[in-house]
Amino acid sequence: MSVLDLARPDIRSLAPYSSARMEAQGGTVLLNANESSRPPNVPGGEGLNRYPDPQPRVLVETLAELYGSTADRLLVTRGSDEAIDLLVRAFCRAGQDAVVVSPPTFGMYAVCARIQGASVIESPLQPSGALDADALLAAVTPTTKLVFVCTPNNPTGNLVPRDVLVHLASALADRAILVVDEAYAEFSGAPSEVTLIDEYDNVAVLRTLSKAWSLAGARVGTLVARAEVIGLLRRIIPPYPLPSPCVDAALGALSYEGRRLQRHHVQEVLGERARMLVELSRVPGVREVLPSHANFLAVRFDDAAGTYRRLLAAGVVVRDITRYPGLGDALRITVGTGNENDRVLAVLRAGAAA
Repeated sequence: MSVLDLARPDIRSLAPYSSARMEAQGGTVLLNANESSRPPNVPGGEGLNRYPDPQPRVLVETLAELYGSTADRLLVTRGSDEAIDLLVRAFCRAGQDAVVVSPPTFGMYAVCARIQGASVIESPLQPSGALDADALLAAVTPTTKLVFVCTPNNPTGNLVPRDVLVHLASALADRAILVVDEAYAEFSGAPSEVTLIDEYDNVAVLRTLSKAWSLAGARVGTLVARAEVIGLLRRIIPPYPLPSPCVDAALGALSYEGRRLQRHHVQEVLGERARMLVELSRVPGVREVLPSHANFLAVRFDDAAGTYRRLLAAGVVVRDITRYPGLGDALRITVGTGNENDRVLAVLRAGAAA
């Protein structure tokens, strides 16, 4: 069985849109795309009158090297959000198919599924935050096409062990695609699960430059999967998903100097994460700081709502995650700079002393 047998038949037979950049490249007089022949009169506008390459070769090859894969197994998207949406649209028939998620987890998996008209099956994490593989597999139905696993998980920060992912990939073979979201992988110290794709054609891995590479505003994400899956998604991705300035920013961040700075930044985050784990645990009113392999900490408070208001009044914005299952007393605090983290601690300590 081919992994494409899991996809929607109408998508497999779809004739994709062929853009001007896809049909012809090269040349010096470009009159095939109805673009303006003149650049805009804005700073840095040179070249913006032209449509960008749909999948810029240099960026694709650079990301393939970064993630230990090959160019034919990569699709570069507007953040990993777009990749999630493309997977759901390609594999889930509205009103018929389903996805499985393990809350509390990243909300876009369920949102994309519901927009598509697919069902969302929930297999909650254990109270400890661990993924229950057996319960998840028991939740899979014949109509399940995608199973999303976030590792490190957002918002709890826990890591899913590799042997659990291998078990899931094997058990889901010919049944569903295992989508492993590694948005926070650079902060975990764990190896990527991209290597699972060599053995299992039903594994797809999400990566992003938004977190560890400081490019959230550029919206550059990557899906790594078997070449046939990437080819299928290329049929439905918009013609020009990557703005030229975003491509330039990504290549700059991935340069030799950019990588050196990125490693330094990640080490700073890890140091501050360790410090905040200790310091937050000492603050009166903090019930628990969940161990994290990401660039944030989920913190349980005696009064999460009141703490959120105090922080906001002091100009500190954290994420209220009390709506998530099992986290009704928790806030998610991103690890900031040393000064930003000191400010968080000062506000919390002042509130406890009041």
